[in-house]
Amino acid sequence: MNRGQSLPPSPSRGSAPPLSAPQRAPLADQVIATLRQQIASGQWPVGSRIPTEPELVEQLGVARNTVREAVRALAHNGLLDIRQGSGTYVLATSELAGVMHRRFAGTDLRHVAELRSALETAGARLAARRRTDADLAQLDGLLARREAAWESGEVERFIDADQSLHMGVVAASRNEVFSALYADLAEVLRAFLRHDVGDTLRPEGYMDHSRLLEAIRAQDAEAASHEAASHTAEWSRGAL
Repeated sequence: MNRGQSLPPSPSRGSAPPLSAPQRAPLADQVIATLRQQIASGQWPVGSRIPTEPELVEQLGVARNTVREAVRALAHNGLLDIRQGSGTYVLATSELAGVMHRRFAGTDLRHVAELRSALETAGARLAARRRTDADLAQLDGLLARREAAWESGEVERFIDADQSLHMGVVAASRNEVFSALYADLAEVLRAFLRHDVGDTLRPEGYMDHSRLLEAIRAQDAEAASHEAASHTAEWSRGAL
C-alpha cells in the first residue's frame, strides 16, 4: 500500500447489513390474500359458493391462470372446496379452521358436545363480567334473528342464526384468543349442531336463550354460566 493511501472505513461492530429494496409480492399471492380476506371477513360465509372463475377474473382484473392458482392454493389449505360441476365453496374461515375440520371429522359426538360445553360455559361467564352496551345490542339482535329463524322452520337458517348467537356470546368475553379458537372450531361445532337438530325443527328441540342474555345483561356470571351449561347439557345427552 502506498504511503498516504487511506484504508476504506471498516464497518462498525454490530452494524446491520445494507437494506435491499422490498420485493413486490407475486400476483398470485396478492389474489390469495384478497380471497382470504373475503372469507375471513364473512363476505363469503362458510358453505357459500364463491364467484365463478370468469367472474373472479373480471372482478380482480387478473389472468385466469392466476385466479386458478390462488383458488387451488386456498383449497389445498382447507379454506375452499372445489366441486367439479358445482363450483367452489367456502369450507373454513382460516387455515387453522380447515385443519380443525379435517382433524376432527368423524370424532365421537359426545366429545364434541363436551368441548362445546366447556367453551360456551366459560365464554358466557366471561361475557357476563366484561360485556359492553354495544355487546348487549349485538346480542339482542342475534337473539331476535335466532327466534325468527326458528319460526321460519328452515333448518340451515336456524343453524346459522343459533351459531351466530353463541359466537356473539363468546366474542363478548373480550378474550381474543378464546374468540379465535371458537371461530376456528366453528365448522366442527356446526357439524355437531346439524346432526343434533336433524332434518326438521321439532318443538321439543327448542331451547330458550333469553335467560342467558338476561344473565349477561345483569352481569351475573354464575347465572350466565349455569344457563350456558344447561343448553350444552341437552346437546351432550342428545349425542349419547
